[in-house]
Amino acid sequence: MAGRVLLFFSVLSASSVLGQVSYSIPEEMPKGSLVGNMAQDFGLNVKRLKSGKARIFTRESDGYIELNNDRGVLLIREKIDRESLCGQTTPCALHFQIILENPMEFYSVTIEITDVNDNSPSFEKNEVTFKISESAVSGAKFILERAIDPDVGSNGLQTYRLEPTDNFVVKLHDQADGTKNVEMVLEKPLDREKNEQLSLVLTAVDGGEPQMTGTMQILITVLDANDNAPVFTQPIYKASIQENARVGTTVVTVTATDADHGSNGRITYSISNIVDHSRGIFEVSGESGEIRLIGNVDYEKARTFQINIRASDDGGLVDSCKVMIDVIDMNDNKPDIKIMSKSNMISEDAKPGTVVTMINIKDADSGENGIVQCSINDNIPFVMKATNNDFYTLVTDGQIDREVASEYNITVTCSDEGVPSLSSSVTLTLQISDVNDNAPVFERSSYEAYIVENNTPGLSIFTVKARDADWNQNARVSYILDDSSVNGVPVSSYVSVSADSGVIHAVRSFDYEQIKDFQFRVKAQDGGSPPLSSNVTVKMVIQDQNDNPPQVLYPVQTGGSVVAEMVPRSADVGYLVTKVVAVDVDSGQNAWLSYKLQKATDRALFEVGLQNGEIRTIRQVNDKDAVKQRLTVIVEDNGQPSRSAAVIVNVAVADSFPEVLSEFTDFTHDKEYNDNLTFYLVLALAVVSFLFITCVVVIISVKIYRWRQSRILYSSNLPVIPYYPPRYSDTLGTGTLQHVYNYEVCRTTDSRKSDCKFGRAGSQNVLIMDPSSTGTMQRIQSEKSILDEPDSPLEQKPPNNDWRFTQGQRPGPSGPHMPYGTHIRWTPKSGTRATGGPEVAMGTGPWPQPPTEAEQLQALMAAANVSEATATLGPGTMGLSTRYSPQFTLQHVPDYRQNVYIPGSTATLTSNPQQQQATAQQAAQQALPPPQVSAQPEPPKAAQTPASKKKSTKKEKK
Repeated sequence: MAGRVLLFFSVLSASSVLGQVSYSIPEEMPKGSLVGNMAQDFGLNVKRLKSGKARIFTRESDGYIELNNDRGVLLIREKIDRESLCGQTTPCALHFQIILENPMEFYSVTIEITDVNDNSPSFEKNEVTFKISESAVSGAKFILERAIDPDVGSNGLQTYRLEPTDNFVVKLHDQADGTKNVEMVLEKPLDREKNEQLSLVLTAVDGGEPQMTGTMQILITVLDANDNAPVFTQPIYKASIQENARVGTTVVTVTATDADHGSNGRITYSISNIVDHSRGIFEVSGESGEIRLIGNVDYEKARTFQINIRASDDGGLVDSCKVMIDVIDMNDNKPDIKIMSKSNMISEDAKPGTVVTMINIKDADSGENGIVQCSINDNIPFVMKATNNDFYTLVTDGQIDREVASEYNITVTCSDEGVPSLSSSVTLTLQISDVNDNAPVFERSSYEAYIVENNTPGLSIFTVKARDADWNQNARVSYILDDSSVNGVPVSSYVSVSADSGVIHAVRSFDYEQIKDFQFRVKAQDGGSPPLSSNVTVKMVIQDQNDNPPQVLYPVQTGGSVVAEMVPRSADVGYLVTKVVAVDVDSGQNAWLSYKLQKATDRALFEVGLQNGEIRTIRQVNDKDAVKQRLTVIVEDNGQPSRSAAVIVNVAVADSFPEVLSEFTDFTHDKEYNDNLTFYLVLALAVVSFLFITCVVVIISVKIYRWRQSRILYSSNLPVIPYYPPRYSDTLGTGTLQHVYNYEVCRTTDSRKSDCKFGRAGSQNVLIMDPSSTGTMQRIQSEKSILDEPDSPLEQKPPNNDWRFTQGQRPGPSGPHMPYGTHIRWTPKSGTRATGGPEVAMGTGPWPQPPTEAEQLQALMAAANVSEATATLGPGTMGLSTRYSPQFTLQHVPDYRQNVYIPGSTATLTSNPQQQQATAQQAAQQALPPPQVSAQPEPPKAAQTPASKKKSTKKEKK
């Protein structure tokens, strides 16, 4: 693109910057071609174009240019034809504005469209005819029609060529308006006898690259001599016409004369040359030369018209003149209002001077008819400001309050200064967005509500109402009960308020006698951010209800004694016997009491005062009146409905106390109290008996359960649980089996609660007893055990130093391990077993009746010998049956050369293998019975506990 860019800026009074840039591009550029980098030329950021929603504003309907917001460049939207856009007007330019929002700004852009040679010259007629007398002299001129070239400048029409040039040549004459008249000049006289018809070609040539041409054929008929040509009275005619003049209006009349006579002197008028915008608007009368209006004249489209009129006689001689017609402007155009950018909504807290709308106003008229003044309706906080000749902004002119007006219909009226003045208007609707600037306001400054006592909890009492002048969420009022207390109790336990409706509900039933009125505060809070609130005081008055009967204070009614009033027999009429005193805790008329005599022994003797409750005699007391007089007085209040109370008044008519006493001894006491007391005593006795029987049954059940459990444990065989110490291995490698076995016998102080545990080789899943073995621990148990000898010591003997292990020889993961061993661990009756760590020998706790070390070893040897005598053993194995479990078997005879460790004793074996072997053999010889005895020895018995001793003693006694 070849062109120049001109950029300048100016500061506007409405705080919006107006910049202007000009571009120059050739016409006929393809769609999408680059016009210019608008963002770079205006110094704008591409992000600003996107955030401001940049767009093009133009008054023309056709959009030739488009804005690319992503790149900030102007592109060709449609191919531009300069001739269609501007015609012959130079320079040809497009004018539009770039509009930005937030804040509102606009920039003016002018694009000049340069001409390219895309149009060839053309004639309105392809052929013209002339009749020329042969007597025409050399130099005679004939006006030819001009060619039309829509291009301008060097690309426009430049010259003409006439061919052939035997008789005629073409000449051009410049006019004041820049156009050229084309004349055909006779250089060589015509000879009708040689050429009656001539054919010439007129060629119009432009100056573009490449050159383009247009042709018109000229046909000439040679006539006989006509020596006088028509002559116009004026070479130039001037006239004027108002725009919008009616069709048929005569503009001007041209006149030409011819000295010839006859047909050579008859003149005919015609239009020879007319520019494009004048065609179809004017016509000339061929006979009179009157020029009339046949089309519409618009000052805004064309201000002047130029017409060439030709006058010709029948002899073919012609003359021409020029007619200049000026158009007079009329105020026929209203101001045109265009909204460039507007805001449909504005916040009520907008600052003065905030731009609301940008307007472009244009009046197509000229002079005073085109001067426009704009105004808006009164009494609104807005004002119009002119930023440039044709641009206005609507800005705020003060504080805006949505509560005063939530919407403004702003009418912008623009009028020109023509006579008569023309105006146009546009109405803008502007919504005012709400800001939470108003707190809720209650309808009253304080409220007073009434409620009758003994109400139902949850009863609706009263409604408080507050209004918020704001809108929507800011006007949504919520009601909150203010934190306070009434007589030390939170007010929320008395009343509650509905958050949405403001209805106050009673939380409890009120009692007028306890509380007569109280006050609390209700807060109304809107839904704005931050919320606004206001408070109001509500006084709650409790109204009395006749819910309490009268209470008689005197005479006092007692259940166990009789109170009587004495009346002497000498009492006169009106004698005051007593006075019934009663009160009613209600108030008002509910507490007005009246007294009536309901029943009496002698109604003719006493009366009761209606208001004061005084009991008086109404006649003289005589001797016939009974001593005992019983009066029933009714005390009634004045409520609706009324409540009453009855009181019995005993009156004694006597002169002395003994007489009264004798008469009142037969009064029976009220038995209700005694009956109640008897009932409660019987009930208490029944409850105590039931609890006693229940406890006895429970105790007996527990005793029976424990006895059954002890019998089950005594007669059952307990399971033998294998126990294999970790990391035990046959370190010496001299045993008959590959694995080491460790047997642990756990016993409590009660032999019936003992348990045994043993381990087995990891390579075997089941310990197999030889089928031929018939010896059992049950059989052996019947025989006497050496552990039960009467001379067994009651206390454990001190350990022998020969039975000590060194630290390195003790069993466990810290030193050499015994390949075989039997552990006996005694557990106290409480169930707690004394155990040690890996380095401590197991079973070092005290025995209940500790046997000696020799006795323990003898018991083990006896068990081994019994197994050898009664069972057939495989290689390196032996079987052993026990009363504890049939699975309790030994798999091999212990190697007495190995160390034997007996837990449960404080003694340990020495590390000398020879000494250990000798000691073990000696103990075995002592423990084995004579060979001839066939009965198998009894297995070792558990040490006796005090409980077992008592049982054995009982058996011996039996």
